[in-house]
Amino acid sequence: MAIITISRGSASGGQLLAEKLAEQLGYAVVGREEIVHAAAEFGVPEEELREALVKPPGFLDRFKPTRQRYLAFVRAALCQRAQQDNLVYHGNAGQLLLRGIPHLLCVRLIAPISFRVEKVMQRQEVDRETALKYIESVDRDREAWCRFLYRVDPLDPSLYDLVINLKTLGVTGAAAVVVAAARREGFATTEEGRQAMADLVLASKVKAVLAAEAETAFAEVTVQAEEGRVYLSGKLRSSSLVEAVIRTASSVEGVDSVNRDGLGAPDISV
Repeated sequence: MAIITISRGSASGGQLLAEKLAEQLGYAVVGREEIVHAAAEFGVPEEELREALVKPPGFLDRFKPTRQRYLAFVRAALCQRAQQDNLVYHGNAGQLLLRGIPHLLCVRLIAPISFRVEKVMQRQEVDRETALKYIESVDRDREAWCRFLYRVDPLDPSLYDLVINLKTLGVTGAAAVVVAAARREGFATTEEGRQAMADLVLASKVKAVLAAEAETAFAEVTVQAEEGRVYLSGKLRSSSLVEAVIRTASSVEGVDSVNRDGLGAPDISV
């Protein structure tokens, strides 16, 4: 069965839809908080991880890749959970964190601003103007976060398999559309899909372990995996860091071999 991700603006009914889908499909529902809790096992306080997922990037983020480190932990935790399949995720950027999985069904949910304002007014017990400002601020921060980390516009419809407006369908109608799509053969889990998921789990685990180790924490390395083989690429500052990255990656459970052909360091020989 499919892995479903739900992207939405603040107070757009994402959790309501996720719970409705889980009820009809018999799936588990996972939100941001559960993944943040699991990601904290890498030694970072949950509050810091949560802030990295919601706070807009600042000028110094361009030079201090702490946010990318934290995202590696979150991605590893989400991939580990998604490998169990039959999942609805309504947290941040699921369609990007899990991209490449054949049975991933990406949904973008939009809702009338009046619907969203009413939800925020009820939830936070604030007036209409305050609720509207809150929604605009959160949406702006999420868009900036996505553009900074992934260089994509989260509103781009090409990122999604379905874009659904609650204005006409409502949550019940939206759920019916998503359920019908999830049951289509194209989103069925195949052996190819299971292997792709296993490869993503391993690659994300290696990336997270590299980010967690002090010696390799800020090494800008791209990690890919294929049936236990790990491929590393990137230009590092020294040959000793290259060796540290290879050593750390090789120590991760599930890694059978490490290909270092794409790794390099400046040649300082004279």
